[in-house]
Amino acid sequence: MTVVDPADDAATGARTASGVSSPREPSRLRRLARLLPTPTGTPFTFCYAVILLGTALYADFGDQATVDQLLRDSSTDAAHLAERPLFVLVASALWIAGGLYSFYGVAFLFVVTALERRVGGGRAAGVFLLGHVLATLATELPVAGAVAVGRLPAASMHRLDYGISFGLMACIGALSGLLRPRWKWALLGVAGAMCAQDLIELVDPLASWGHPIALLTGLACVPLVRDAAGRKSAGAGQGAAAGRGAAVSADRAVPLPLLPPWLPRQYAPTGAPQEGAAGGMAFRGAGEEPLDGGRAEPVGRAPVEPEAPRDVMGVGDGLHHAHGGEAGPVGVAPRVPGAVPRPRTPDGAGEQRRRDADALQAG
Repeated sequence: MTVVDPADDAATGARTASGVSSPREPSRLRRLARLLPTPTGTPFTFCYAVILLGTALYADFGDQATVDQLLRDSSTDAAHLAERPLFVLVASALWIAGGLYSFYGVAFLFVVTALERRVGGGRAAGVFLLGHVLATLATELPVAGAVAVGRLPAASMHRLDYGISFGLMACIGALSGLLRPRWKWALLGVAGAMCAQDLIELVDPLASWGHPIALLTGLACVPLVRDAAGRKSAGAGQGAAAGRGAAVSADRAVPLPLLPPWLPRQYAPTGAPQEGAAGGMAFRGAGEEPLDGGRAEPVGRAPVEPEAPRDVMGVGDGLHHAHGGEAGPVGVAPRVPGAVPRPRTPDGAGEQRRRDADALQAG
């Protein structure tokens, strides 16, 4: 249980009452901001939304005769598809059926933004255009065939067919495959109810059949966009893991040796404190490990076995004491007879030790 100080609680309440936002509010605002398109985060949705906003404003407040002519020229009816298919397929997707206050415009902002944030702008645009084109062709080509065989009058070739509803339905189907199960079935339930209502009312038969076709097209794209979303999330996770790994590596970095590798290492004698150790305590240097007997050796080298004391040829044990441990082991070339230089001492003891050593070496 967390203990809360009444004074801190009162101070927090005073800050909230005074208008200062709590730490949770910025995070909520950021989550809400991610639902809307931005120029850097969702460039396709943002640019497309700006174009749709301009055409919707012109359709509502522009010259009505000009607007009607533009809509007729942008219609994807069978006659225009036979004459200039590419132009009308692109131009028809620049208008919102219903104008500025259409439900499709509001749904476009949230659905396509969510899809682009998960799969990227290129794939989101591909899903939108694929649903728009396939649903249009699937509904208009049968009309052209029926007119050609005489099942429908020639006037059926000319009609108004424009808007973003087919592409939006395809994006809804693709987005549903990337959401959690409860959100997935909720989104599909709303879209399915709209398609069912269109088919029951059958106000516009071509649009009523085009919406479920576009929704099924988006569902068919789920495996493609799911792989893209997985790669995108994996790349973001690897980038975050690399950042965390770099921080851990910096914290756990192996210390560099204190001396450059080309300089010989010097070790303190066994039992002697190292230079600079506080309180006379012996400390290990970087890259050293203590061996048996307390001798320090560099890491990575084979341990040096202590050599047994050997006698110098023709010299007794007293020689070691006379020369201070300077006698070489067996197999080393004998020293040239001569006086051993020793520091002069003010008393006669040093001089006597020098004469004894010279006598032993000469003998």
